[in-house]
Amino acid sequence: MTAAVLVRIAEAWALAAVLQLVLWMVQQRTKNAAIVDVGWALSFALVIALFAWRATSCVCGWGVIAAIVVAWSLRLGGYLISRGAARSPEEGRYVDLRARWAPNEGRRFFVFFQAQAALTGLLASAFVVPFIAEPRDGSAWLRALGGAIAIVGILGESISDAQLARFKRDPAHAGQVCDVGLWGFSRHPNYFFEWCVWLGYAVYGLAFGAWGLIALAPQALLLTSILFVTGIPPTEMQSIRSRGDAYRAYQKRVSKFVPWPPKRS
Repeated sequence: MTAAVLVRIAEAWALAAVLQLVLWMVQQRTKNAAIVDVGWALSFALVIALFAWRATSCVCGWGVIAAIVVAWSLRLGGYLISRGAARSPEEGRYVDLRARWAPNEGRRFFVFFQAQAALTGLLASAFVVPFIAEPRDGSAWLRALGGAIAIVGILGESISDAQLARFKRDPAHAGQVCDVGLWGFSRHPNYFFEWCVWLGYAVYGLAFGAWGLIALAPQALLLTSILFVTGIPPTEMQSIRSRGDAYRAYQKRVSKFVPWPPKRS
């Protein structure tokens, strides 16, 4: 079992590495590194296809989680494409990295792209076990619960993204802080529901016995990254730079992560 899990994760990593190599070559021509995000999101649909092709367990155990991961992957990838991640001009954070990494930005972006491929392989451990092992007897409720949590996460993320996009399209909101809909209950509802998706994968994995416990690690890693590394901290720093006191007031009023009724002014 150990060997099978490690082989599948290595295969997922290799597949993602090839994809990110191609995308790195594309960005070398287009000078738009934001395409790495599109590749990262869509790579999980490819990984699921690989896992399904190599599956040694019954589809009754992995069919649901496979459908959910593919739906999440395609939704996120499609959203990033619609937002302009795959076309010029390059997103601000990547413009900043390109300037800071010059004149060796090509080599450094290569490492960056491959780091995303490694992350895909690591996070794929959240749903690899169902393709190798059979679920425990009487564990259907865990699979149902995990699937439901993940679906709620996808829906919540979709709604929050749509609300933010609609807010930004209105010229009257230029320079303002989005605090409508879910954004009035959490400063980062998209991140919260993204974590819910991976929490759902973890709960689903518990239906497969002790080996399913490895699904807990990816959601913990993702939560740590969101709260302390690449998620909320840089996003809020950029928001303060662009929105100033308006965003500081928003921070005092609205929950940082978990949706919660806002404080009265």
